[in-house]
Amino acid sequence: MSESHAAREPRGSGDTTRRLTVLQKEREGAPTGPENQGTPPDPSEALPARAHRFWSARRVPAGIVAVVLFVVAGAFLYDIAAVRAHRDALSWRRGLARQLAERPLDDTWVLVGAGVAAALGLWLLLLALTPGLRSLLPMRPVHPDVRAGLDRDAAAQVLRDRAMEVAGVQSARVRVHRRKADVRALAHFRELDDVHDDLDTALTEAVTGLGLSRPPGLSVRVRRPGKKG
Repeated sequence: MSESHAAREPRGSGDTTRRLTVLQKEREGAPTGPENQGTPPDPSEALPARAHRFWSARRVPAGIVAVVLFVVAGAFLYDIAAVRAHRDALSWRRGLARQLAERPLDDTWVLVGAGVAAALGLWLLLLALTPGLRSLLPMRPVHPDVRAGLDRDAAAQVLRDRAMEVAGVQSARVRVHRRKADVRALAHFRELDDVHDDLDTALTEAVTGLGLSRPPGLSVRVRRPGKKG
């Protein structure tokens, strides 16, 4: 991170000076002088062919699992230490051991508990094996050390603004998914086929301009507004 030169702005009768901050990623071992700032990347450095999805930290599920394991392990550790100190085991552990020993495997509560445990295990495996962050679309790599992503709502807003620039479009609703962008437009004049063709052309260019690693496919539908009353 480096700071730029001071910029002066007129304010009232005098001038004030404020510092402007510039964020810049510097290569390790590269000189940091002003003459080396803004140097383009070496074209010989290979860029990845396709950007992968961003992995979520999943702090909330990890925190919940950690707290539950801490409480359960602490309770069992305390009870085992009490038994080793020649004290009676806690009543809940004796009751749990008795229930596990006496209840048959086809008992309703045993099946319910096994189902809940299996569902939680599958959920944790799903969280561990999938990237998450479905609302963040990876962008096409332009630098070997930089990764960028675009929020799906922001992409939908860009496509909607571009759709509203097409002649004949009264309103438009855009939803961007991972692999497809659904566009629903209302045309209050011009032929529907002409509006549809212009929308498809304009939105295809807009999707390309987003710079996404995997551009979503377009699904465009145009219809007339419903009759009032």
